[in-house]
Amino acid sequence: MPLLLDTGVLYALADKDDEWHERCVDYVQSSRELLLVPVTVIPEAAYLVRARLGSSAERQLIRSISEREVTLESLTDVDVDRCTDLMGKYTDIGFVDASVVAIAERLRLTAIATTDRRHFSGIRPHHRASFTLVP
Repeated sequence: MPLLLDTGVLYALADKDDEWHERCVDYVQSSRELLLVPVTVIPEAAYLVRARLGSSAERQLIRSISEREVTLESLTDVDVDRCTDLMGKYTDIGFVDASVVAIAERLRLTAIATTDRRHFSGIRPHHRASFTLVP
C-alpha cells in the first residue's frame, strides 16, 4: 500500500538538524511502500526548504522529485470538494493538510507520514476510525 508523505516529512528529510530527520530517513529507507507526495505539498515544502536551508537545498528537493524518488499524486475535483468539507469541520487545518487527508481517503490509505501529530491525530477519515501516523 502506498505511503502518503506530508510537508513535515519532506522538510525533515532535507534538514539534517531537524529533530525528525533521523526518524524520517530511517523510516523512508526501510519502507518498501511506494512514496506518494500530494502536489499540494510540494510548494509548501519547497518554500520551507528554501527559506530555512537555501536555494541549493530547494533544488535538491526538486531534483529528488524529478528523479522519481517519490511519486506525485494529483488532486481531483472530488478531492478539492472534500477539502472544503474537511476545512469546515476541522477549522485548525489548512488546505494542504486537508488535501493530504482527501487524497488518503480517496486512495483508502491507512497511514500518513507526517511530523504534524497535532492536526492529523484528530481527523476522522471516512473509511476508517483514524489514520496511523508514521514515523
